[in-house]
Amino acid sequence: MAHTSVPEVLDAIKDVDFPAGKDELVAAARSAGASEEVVKALRGIPPEEYGSREEVARSVRVDPDSDLDHNATQRAEQARDGGKPGLSQHLREEPRTPIQEELDR
Repeated sequence: MAHTSVPEVLDAIKDVDFPAGKDELVAAARSAGASEEVVKALRGIPPEEYGSREEVARSVRVDPDSDLDHNATQRAEQARDGGKPGLSQHLREEPRTPIQEELDR
């Protein structure tokens, strides 16, 4: 997990025009002079097209206490609900659907 924060990552990509892909985000952070930790956090996101800075914020793995100034309850709720399908959901436990349970019998 990178030792950076969501605001630092978002600041590094503030000049990016969305939608943008992972490679564009990493390149923009480097050209903005972002720290190596911020670049490393962006390199760790899934290679998808991101429609907004908020999608990037939900996908990037950083110190959990830095999540957009959310309190513990808000972070737990976000972890339960998850974000855009296919994005990093390292804190999320996905419930099994009735169909999956039936197939396992």
